[in-house]
Amino acid sequence: MIIAIDGPAASGKGTIARALAKHYGLAHLDTGLLYRAVGRAVLNQLENDNLEQLALKAAEELDESQIDGAALDSTEIAMAASKVARFEPVRVALRQYQREFADQPGGAVLDGRDIGTRICPDAETKLFITAEPEVRAARRVAQFKAQGIDTVYDEILAQIVTRDKNDRQNPAGAFYLADGAHLIDTSQLDIEAALRQAIAIVDGTVEHKMGRGASPK
Repeated sequence: MIIAIDGPAASGKGTIARALAKHYGLAHLDTGLLYRAVGRAVLNQLENDNLEQLALKAAEELDESQIDGAALDSTEIAMAASKVARFEPVRVALRQYQREFADQPGGAVLDGRDIGTRICPDAETKLFITAEPEVRAARRVAQFKAQGIDTVYDEILAQIVTRDKNDRQNPAGAFYLADGAHLIDTSQLDIEAALRQAIAIVDGTVEHKMGRGASPK
């Protein structure tokens, strides 16, 4: 069984993806970490005229030791990730890694920006998790404060709005609701309610497909 989860930053998709993976006993991949790792590798060269080539080299040389969520959790790296993700060669270089992860025995849960549209278009269940920018900014501020990091709400909101715009306009991406995807707006939901809704969707989708004679991957 493959579960594809897409959505903008701080929408709750990562938390939901991890919880679904645990619930169903599946492996989980936060594909955004791949782009963050590439962004961190070229963080000091974002204005370089050869940025695309530098980012591609970093993507091609990426290994699991560089995919450390704690080390990649900063707004600066997130913005760099958004920038390098605009390069189609970078996306192509990372696409195979993601597809191989999804095709492992038993299946997997993947979350990102184009999982249901490009990475796993045939996934049994596709979810698109979203929330209002103001809600996502408040969540991000609370997250940073819990880590002892001082942040300014207006700055975080501006960064989220900018990143959303970059993602939507990304010519190399596919940041939109995939065919057959289920929309979950978490603006007014706590994580427990959102997770219950996601589990109900997955169970319903699997039951429907099994009823038609399909076998889970």
